[in-house]
Amino acid sequence: MSPPPVRVRFAPSPTGYLHIGGARTALFNWMFARQQGGEMLLRIEDTDAERSQPELIEAIFRALDWLGIDWDGEPVHQSDRLPQYVAAAERLLAEGRAYRCDCTQDVVKARHEIAGGPPGYDGFCRDRDLPAGDGVVVRFRTPDEGSTVFTDLVRGEVRFENAVLEDFVIVRSNGLPMFLVANAVDDADMGITHVVRGEDLINVTPKGLLLREALGIEGTPAFAHLPLIVNEKRQKLSKRRDDVSVGDYIDRGYLAEAMVNYLATLGWGPPDGVEIRPVAEIIGLFRLTDVGSSGAFFDIKKLDHFNGEYIRALPVEQFIARSQPWLVGDATPWPAEAYVPELFADLAPLVQERVKRLDEVPGYVDFVFLDQPEFDDASWQKVMVKGHDVAVTMLDGMLDAFVTCKWTVAVLEATLFPFGEAHGIKKGAAQAPVRVAVSGRSVGPPLLESLVALGRDRVLLRMRTARDRL
Repeated sequence: MSPPPVRVRFAPSPTGYLHIGGARTALFNWMFARQQGGEMLLRIEDTDAERSQPELIEAIFRALDWLGIDWDGEPVHQSDRLPQYVAAAERLLAEGRAYRCDCTQDVVKARHEIAGGPPGYDGFCRDRDLPAGDGVVVRFRTPDEGSTVFTDLVRGEVRFENAVLEDFVIVRSNGLPMFLVANAVDDADMGITHVVRGEDLINVTPKGLLLREALGIEGTPAFAHLPLIVNEKRQKLSKRRDDVSVGDYIDRGYLAEAMVNYLATLGWGPPDGVEIRPVAEIIGLFRLTDVGSSGAFFDIKKLDHFNGEYIRALPVEQFIARSQPWLVGDATPWPAEAYVPELFADLAPLVQERVKRLDEVPGYVDFVFLDQPEFDDASWQKVMVKGHDVAVTMLDGMLDAFVTCKWTVAVLEATLFPFGEAHGIKKGAAQAPVRVAVSGRSVGPPLLESLVALGRDRVLLRMRTARDRL
């Protein structure tokens, strides 16, 4: 008999925005399913009604859609399947595989402090035969002997001694089933063949397997626990310390294709060592068994490099189109009516070669759409104050020359640099005062093209203003 077709699931919880680790998990599930010709199902784990928020569900959909990660069939919401989970818990109660417990956390902690030994619940209510009631939960009765063993595609054989597994809660005191029993039921009903998730969930795997066995669910899915994503200090990414929301990266101008490509390298690498490549090629090369077990460093500088490469690979028309959210709207540093698409189109190829994120685009072109440039203090101090004599020489010389010369890149180049050379001023130093006077900063698109785009009258006005300020 042939094995069942590969079927994986991505199961986010809408108690927070989709984070980088969750996006990587979704991506690896999706790549594996597509590479194997299987299916990826989407399951929203929203049994915790108090913490699950509709806007966060929408944020998850938005992030997945942005990343280009699609799924098969309709999303499953666990909140719609509560009767199945309740029935499973009642069955476990009826068969003696679960029991009710009224111990609070404080009571459990106090007993542990007296008795000593390993922390955790001590099975106090196993034989009390408590009825349902306020403050009463349902706990699964874990075996006292033996071990629960599974083979992980990333980590090999993983073994848990049953004696050290506490009797865990499967139904809250409010009557709502916990995600453990919900996952066991859903994975069986959905025919999940592979469970691909982060290694922070490896400790819940034996609990899920014990639940499957107790519920008479045949077969066991294959497991692959992905390495944690860590920061530069080798700490697990945390929303308190790190930028972890996918939405943050959308808003900062990262390209989805660059993010997908970079996420694919977190814990896995192509056998030929070529990291930047189309996702279709990555899918063809991807193997779960090639995923590493050590922590994957989320290197923002490397992500910026990936993103810059993808930006430069865009056709100019696409770069212009995809830059628009940062060029129009209330967040731009210039009035809406000041934006001239034709001017940006002139500068776009030059800007495209320099930015690493789309949110950097306004900083390269704001001088074109503002009445007066906003001077960067560091640039002014370095070029105009410390380099005062050079600045005076170049501004005075160009204020005379620019009045009558032909307004083209070639003529401006033949005017600016020979003048500087004649006064013993090197090329970089010669153009710096003009750039700061015109744009307000010492970095930006190529100067001569910027002057042509801005126009003679505006250039001369800004140079005179800067000269007066000197």
